Formats: sequence, C-alpha cells, structure tokens
Amino acid sequence: MLDLVLINPASRTQVYQSLGHQLAAIENPVWAGLMAEFARRHGLSVEIVDAEALGLTPEEVAYEVAARKPRLAVVVVYGHQPSASTQIMPAAGRTCQAIKDSLPEQPVLLAGGHVAAMPQRTLEEEPADFVAAGEGLWTIVELAAALKASSEPDFSRVRGLWYRRDAAMCSTPAAPLVSELDDQMPGIGCDWLPMDRYRAHNWHCFGGFDRQPYAALYTTLGCPYRCSFCCIQAPFKEGEQAAGLKAGVNSYRFWSAEHVIRQIDKLVIEHGVRNIKIADEMFVLNRRHVAAICDLIVERGYDLNVWAYARVDTVHDGLLDKLSRAGVRWLAFGIESASEQVRGGVDKRFSQEQIFATLDKVRAAGIHVIGNYIFGLPDDNLQSMQGTLDLALELNCEFANFYTTMAYPGSPLYQQALAAGWALPQSWSGYSQHAVDTLPLPTRHLTAEQVLAFRDAAFDRYYSDPMYLEMVRATFGESTVEEIRAMAGHRLRRKFVRNEACLQPSSGIASR
Repeated sequence: MLDLVLINPASRTQVYQSLGHQLAAIENPVWAGLMAEFARRHGLSVEIVDAEALGLTPEEVAYEVAARKPRLAVVVVYGHQPSASTQIMPAAGRTCQAIKDSLPEQPVLLAGGHVAAMPQRTLEEEPADFVAAGEGLWTIVELAAALKASSEPDFSRVRGLWYRRDAAMCSTPAAPLVSELDDQMPGIGCDWLPMDRYRAHNWHCFGGFDRQPYAALYTTLGCPYRCSFCCIQAPFKEGEQAAGLKAGVNSYRFWSAEHVIRQIDKLVIEHGVRNIKIADEMFVLNRRHVAAICDLIVERGYDLNVWAYARVDTVHDGLLDKLSRAGVRWLAFGIESASEQVRGGVDKRFSQEQIFATLDKVRAAGIHVIGNYIFGLPDDNLQSMQGTLDLALELNCEFANFYTTMAYPGSPLYQQALAAGWALPQSWSGYSQHAVDTLPLPTRHLTAEQVLAFRDAAFDRYYSDPMYLEMVRATFGESTVEEIRAMAGHRLRRKFVRNEACLQPSSGIASR
C-alpha cells in the first residue's frame, strides 16, 4: 500500500486570470518535491500529483488519490514564491473537499506557508483532518508512519500537528527544523514530476529562448532580513524555537555547492533543462556560497538561462562576473519605493544612490534586471507612489513587477493590520495581486481602491513608455516588443477599483 501522496493543487487561472494561460510560469512544486525526497529517505513510499501542471480539477485529483489508495494525502500550499501561499488556499480547500466527498475515510493533511502561519484557523475552516504547523517535513513523515503502524494511531506523538479529537482542537509540540539539508532533503523529486510540462515566465525567455524545459530549485532556505511585509519565515518559526534559536533571529540554511550542482547536473543531463529559477528568497547574499555554485556551473560548461533574487546592498563587485559566466541572465531586486522614508517604514533600508549604482553594475556585467516595486506601503501617499513610478521609469529595467501592499498571514504587517483594524480581503483569493477580488491595504493617506487603481495605471504607463519599448527593441529585438504589447493588452478584472487615482507628469523625485 502506498504510504503518501503529495498534491500540488491547480490555481493558476484563479490567481493570474488571463495571464495564467500563456504568460505565467508553470513551475515544478519545489516544496512537494523536497517533502517527497525527505519521506523517501525515511522509508516511505511516495507519489506526487501535480494538478497544476496536468490541468486536473479537484474532482480529477480525488480520482487520482482513489486510484493510489494512500495512507495519507497531503495537499501542499506553496506558490511561485513564499508570499504566494495564501492565494493558493481556495484551490487547496476545493481539493480537500473533493477528496473527502469522494473518499470520506481518506486521511488528508494540509501543509505549507499559509497553513503554518495560522494552523488552528486552517483546521477550523478547511475540510482536512490534519494541519502541519511548521515546515511540515517531520510532521508528514511521523503522521504517515503512525497511520502505517496502527489502525488506532496516537496522534499526540506526531510533532507539529493540529488535529481534531471529538469536538476539540488539539496540537502537539513543534518539530525542529531539518538541519542536514544535503542528507535529508537531497533534491526536488524530479522522478515523480511531469518535467516536460513546466515552462518559464514569458520575460525569462525574452530574446527568442524556448520557455521549455524549465525547473526551479532552492540553494538556501529562509532569509536573515526582516522586511515587515514578508511572510517567508512563517513555516520556520515554530521549528526555530524547537531548535533552540533565539527569538527574533531568522534561520538561514544552506545546501552545499556540491549538492546544488548535482541537482543542476540531473536537470540538465536527464531532463534537458536550460531555464532555471533559483527560488531562494535571497540567493545573492553569501558570497562564498554563491561563488562556489557559479564556479561549478562554469566548470561544467553549461549554457544556462538562470534568474534569481538579490538585494541592492548584497551584490558585490567580485560576484557579478561569476554570476554572468554561470548563466545568470536575470536578477530580481526588491526596490519597493522611491522614498527612503517609506522603505524604512517597512524595515527595508538602503540609499537611493545604492539602487542606481548596483543596477548600473549588474547591467554592465550583461545581466538583465527585474525591478520589483510596491505601491501602498503604510507611509505612501499619491506623491510618493508617483515618485516610485518615476523611479521605475528612470531605472528602465528590462522587466518590472508592480505590486500593492498585502498584509500576508505570517508577516509582521498582518499582525499590525489586525491590531489597527485595517480592512483585509474577505477571501484568501483576495491576497493574489492579479485576482478579481484582490484588496490591498490602505495607507495612512489613501484608500485600498486608490492604491489598486494607481498600481494598474502604473503598469500600463510603464509598458507603453517609448523609452522602455526602445530599450527592449535594442536589447531583445522587435519580436519581444510585440510580446510586451500583447502582454500589456491583457486587462485584469477588478472588483474594487474605481477611478480614484491618476498618474501625474514625472515629478523628478526619483532622479539621481
């Protein structure tokens, strides 16, 4: 009998609307793959059902579970990046419901970032039997083993578990973080995944690169920084305490460079992957770790198309040549705002001069830049948001993401919003930046509707800007300009937008 089925629910069209059909990536479920390898290392038989890649409805997922008859079905709630976990919850809930409707006796566990941020509420609201309170690895293995060992298992001995006993909600002591990543989570579980189904984001392959094959992987887990809008540490907090870390200190764990290159070897040689996303919240951080990985890629002679995250204050001159030679063609930077005061209000402190200097160096090394900007941070007003758009236009990055401020469960900003009584989305889908019912936070000066209207107008302004389109033409060619125009032609439906915000002429606020 199969011990474990891990399920990646299908949510792309609900999360991205029409952008999900052709433009958004279809990404291998990295956490489900890590969980599968961890479980296999502990003697359990495992399979993964990637409903997103296979285009399965919740009812079809239930059919796949019934065909496999596992002791435990785990619905894994993670998106393309840590903050995307909450928006997956509607799809996860529908998947759980379909399984329980079809197979009432099938044990179902929910695990993932959102789940770890609010385990009790998740168990109260969702049609699952169990919830994992932490990163879930030990919880999954111990729960599956308990179900395998006895027809009347003692759930109180499974660490990091929330479950029901009669009408009561019960929880167990936290499980510590997995410490030996190379040995205990040695890969992303490609053996169980439909690797031919995954594709890169449209921008990742600007210039005529094929978007398939594609894969994402981690080289580190966690982030030492403490931006108040970020929920990345939510799955790790209980495990940090159980492992004895000091309160207020974020865990940051590494796979060795030798281990990472073995994963890349497998992707390249066995699956023909060239397009790779390094999914770390902050890849370009530890110089020694990053340099060692780059050196090993260069030794192999692989011709890769890699993108990763960085900060403007962590990119060191000596790394840029190594990154470029290793095939890192894109670095994504969280610039967030043109106002140092606004950035400081969410614990993201670096100077305006650092932004320009770093991006100049990155582009001089032949690496393209993704600028990430957030409208509606707590201290934002129309003038500061206009300044952020002006900064984006002046930086003229090869691609830009425009976000609104969300108080994601598991972030300090979520607790601040609850304490202040700020309006939050009425459904978990409202935490998706692209959803019909998305609802950002208001600021001290603006309504949520004003912030969202400004964001959507800023997107249109940036991607129709003549200087931007000319830069794209010179960098990638005319066909990419046409891709940009087609992308910008998609119109997101918005439930809460009214015409309350207007863009102003460039204010010069962002200039050097």
